[in-house]
Amino acid sequence: MRVGVIGAGVMGTNHARVFEGLPNITMVGIVDPLPEHRTRATEIAGCRAFETLDQLLAEGVDALTIAAPTHLHHEVALACIARKIHILVEKPVASTVAEGREIVAAASHAGVTLMVGHVERFNPAVAAIKQAVAGEDILSIAITRVGPFPPRMSNVGVVIDLAVHDIDLIRWLTESDIVEVQPQLSSAVAEREDIALLQFRTASGVLAHINTNWLTPFKARNVTVATRNKYIMGDLLTRQVTECFGFKPDGSYSMRHLPVGHDEPLRAELISFLTAVREGTAPAVTGDEGVASLEIAIRCLEHPARPAASAERKGPRRVVG
Repeated sequence: MRVGVIGAGVMGTNHARVFEGLPNITMVGIVDPLPEHRTRATEIAGCRAFETLDQLLAEGVDALTIAAPTHLHHEVALACIARKIHILVEKPVASTVAEGREIVAAASHAGVTLMVGHVERFNPAVAAIKQAVAGEDILSIAITRVGPFPPRMSNVGVVIDLAVHDIDLIRWLTESDIVEVQPQLSSAVAEREDIALLQFRTASGVLAHINTNWLTPFKARNVTVATRNKYIMGDLLTRQVTECFGFKPDGSYSMRHLPVGHDEPLRAELISFLTAVREGTAPAVTGDEGVASLEIAIRCLEHPARPAASAERKGPRRVVG
């Protein structure tokens, strides 16, 4: 299979690196208009680099990953779909729900595979949590995803950049749609929201919340799930998952560490995408799922509880855990 990557930023370059190492794959090249991006991608991934999409397509490709800026996803995805090229689109699938739905409809009509790049589903720690809650009556989910401000970010805030990962995880772990949103957002040091406390209720009655910000000086990625029989704690960075169970009336309980795999999430994701292409099966993260998570993220941004940014509130950087 002949594959390529659109966008030679940090994520796109990683896609190219992984593709280069996969068996039975020909990595045709990566596209980016910026010479410095093309140079870096060539050095890191060892692949050819092209300035335009047409140059890459002229070489012949069967499948592509789209890791360009989000505002370009719609245009690029439709161009690829029109050429019957299978695509994995990095999250979020598009800038708007309408654009996302148009991409999904076009892919369905053309009969090509469309997968959305919610790579956190392929984190071995998340897979262990998913396995641990299988068949359980989930009561609540709490997710923390914090870290320092990323210099690369300019056109979106923490909800689209970070929280959309966890909105997808909540929907995936509960296998239920989110029906209520209660967001609290703030712009402390950035032009867009850089602190978000998001509360949700799913159709199945699960309460969930996400704590995310760009003010914490270190990265933290933690998931806790409470069920009627278990309490599961997962660190998505260290990939340690602990399960508490066997609760007794006297307050005692048992605890154990769950086995967690060592796969690189991006590699697992791309293998899953290529398998869906080869076998003609539904991808692990469908276009409809990607659009559903985007829709919830946008609802959080449009919710009336969102405060207006105030110049008086801008001040010295504060650390939020």
